[in-house]
Amino acid sequence: MSSRPLYLIAYDIHCPERLGLALHAVRHYATGGQKSVFECYLSHKEKKHLISELQSIVCHTEDSCFILQLDPRMQVSTLGIALCPTDPDWFYLA
Repeated sequence: MSSRPLYLIAYDIHCPERLGLALHAVRHYATGGQKSVFECYLSHKEKKHLISELQSIVCHTEDSCFILQLDPRMQVSTLGIALCPTDPDWFYLA
């Protein structure tokens, strides 16, 4: 069990340039996801940093973004070829 909470982050960004920036910001923390929905293990500091970064990207009149903390007592269920999210010891940022 990870010491960092698991979050589900989803966004709907209308401008392709902002969409790329949001994708780049969230992928730094993502352990999995598809298109505009990602699973991320975030410490309090990491969550604050990501929210700050997304606030500078998201247009508050055109876009939407939400970050949902998942209940750690619940077990993750997957279907098909999906993998359960894991909290790695480190991330490689390119």
